[in-house]
Amino acid sequence: MVLVHGLGLNRHAWQWQIPALADGFRVIVYDLLGHGESSLPSQQPCLAVFSSQLLELLDHLGIEQAAVLGFSLGGMIARRFGMDHPERLWALGILHSAHARDAQAQEAILKRVQQARAEGPAATVEAALGRWFTDGFRAANPALMDSVRSWILANRKEVYWPIYQVLADGVAELVAPSPPVKVPALVMTGDEDYGNSPEMSRAIASELPKSELAILPGLRHMALAEAPDMFNARLVDFLNRVKPNG
Repeated sequence: MVLVHGLGLNRHAWQWQIPALADGFRVIVYDLLGHGESSLPSQQPCLAVFSSQLLELLDHLGIEQAAVLGFSLGGMIARRFGMDHPERLWALGILHSAHARDAQAQEAILKRVQQARAEGPAATVEAALGRWFTDGFRAANPALMDSVRSWILANRKEVYWPIYQVLADGVAELVAPSPPVKVPALVMTGDEDYGNSPEMSRAIASELPKSELAILPGLRHMALAEAPDMFNARLVDFLNRVKPNG
């Protein structure tokens, strides 16, 4: 399986999942273009560019089929990949990922894009931590907050905001895919993930004929780090039930 991280993060965002998943699966993590140790995008960032990066990775590793699990922007990339290359998938995980936004939510994310364009990732990082983690967890785990903050601040201003723009605008090409992606899919979010809400996840699941929905109680965006046991249990249960020859 291949795990695709979100905007501003890197492959280390999956550190809480790898031990649980590696017990039964070969787990691949990588840095998206413009993140971590990967090169910068050679063209204007868009979902198709990131989908092509994932295809090149699978080809390079000689992997014919994989489960692709994407978090946030990674969930959008996973859906784009499923639309582009359905034959390369045996399952999808769409985790804390956006769907069509109302006008107010779209205005809010475009405002953050402009802040990032003007000032870099430092302009949005503190508000992001507030959206991503519950208040009590954030206060009790300052070292983890420092780690996540450092991942975001490591991004280069000139590439961070164009990729943020993909997060804002790319949803439009994912709504009501035709033909629909027909592999088994887990659509999951937290009931307090206001930017990637339960309503969005229900809408995503409604457009995937072999999907199931999981709403994690009392969690915001970074449930994968805040409550890994709960998060991982849903992933492992789903994957074990739908894996080929399982």
